[in-house]
Amino acid sequence: MIIDAYNTTQDVRGRSDYLTGARPGEEPPAYTPFDPDRILTRMDAAGVDMAMVCSLAQRIENDFIIGLQDAYPERFIGFGQVMPQADDALDEIRRMNAAGIRGLKLHPSMHGYHVADHGLLDPVFRLCAELGMAIIINALDDAFCAPFAIEEIAKDHPDVPTIIAHMGAVWNVPEAIIVAERRDNVYLETSATLMADVKRAYARLGGEKILMGTEWPGSDFDIERLKISKAIPDAADRALVEGGNYARILRIGG
Repeated sequence: MIIDAYNTTQDVRGRSDYLTGARPGEEPPAYTPFDPDRILTRMDAAGVDMAMVCSLAQRIENDFIIGLQDAYPERFIGFGQVMPQADDALDEIRRMNAAGIRGLKLHPSMHGYHVADHGLLDPVFRLCAELGMAIIINALDDAFCAPFAIEEIAKDHPDVPTIIAHMGAVWNVPEAIIVAERRDNVYLETSATLMADVKRAYARLGGEKILMGTEWPGSDFDIERLKISKAIPDAADRALVEGGNYARILRIGG
């Protein structure tokens, strides 16, 4: 199976220019429910069987993600979000997991904390270990969650698959590769990264620590698959990157 490891879907877009696409001074478009065919059509065009979906950090929509996964269980893998400093964060993780959510997305800079805050995140990681959930951390040139800071929290929770989104692009890619190389539970996700950086990671790590992600709709599945095909010419390793590793981490298909 071809499984994409990182994508965003958003139902209620609110007033944010980033989410609505409105020009400054324009009224945001009126709310219309998200049409799953928007992403499914693009997945089908690129031969992608399943895709992880989560909401953008600007607006957490866990119930929407649960509903999307429930409606298309053979196509979508839901990841939820919490603000770890919220009083009900652990209860919300338990609720989402009971509803079938397989993982947790953290966005420290957007939600106002540092990823190496043990007092804040150790309980979250311990619970995810107990529930068998993976964690993906948005790490796009981000001072709140640079790769060595991610390592600081991940090293104490070896049973939690910890995914560095965007491989720490652009400037933190070398650190991300080092962390993935020395921590068995740390993986690198490829969306928004240069093909040259995927090649660099592959040369150091082989195929078993890299996860293909697109971050649709910011990019498209066929573009990401083309990038991976050029960066990883070996078919067996490419099969790991394009889904085998993710299926193993999340126990998809047994």
